[in-house]
Amino acid sequence: MGFSLEGRNRRGRGRHPQADINVTPMVDVMLVLLIIFMVAAPMMTSGINVDLPKTAAKPVNADTKPITVTVREDGSVYLGDNVVDMNQLVEQLKVMSQNDSEHRIFVKGDQHINYGRVMEVMGRVTAGGFTHVALLAQMPDTTSNPSSKTP
Repeated sequence: MGFSLEGRNRRGRGRHPQADINVTPMVDVMLVLLIIFMVAAPMMTSGINVDLPKTAAKPVNADTKPITVTVREDGSVYLGDNVVDMNQLVEQLKVMSQNDSEHRIFVKGDQHINYGRVMEVMGRVTAGGFTHVALLAQMPDTTSNPSSKTP
């Protein structure tokens, strides 16, 4: 607490307590707490050490390249870059995925195509035993004119 000499009254009693807050001790305490939490936080999230078992199982197929099935505006179906008949779609998918039913299959369709046609293709793929089937969409381009159509 400090005293001020500026506010003297006429009788000679001029020392009054100064009501300012000293922030330095508070900053010191906050910095010490910050350092303690920075040191202690990684120790709290480390978890329990266990000896994990070894296995000969094949790794998850997240590194494999997905197979893309495309439905064009005219209704034709492409497997990769090649046209495929709907009756041969599942067989060719099995060949390309080496009979891996968990291989990722991406189905993408033209925005002007009938929704039922895309669902028909997707239904055939899932009926063929493939479990990781997803629809692809393109993010809208906010930098270009939204009315312009890309080929």
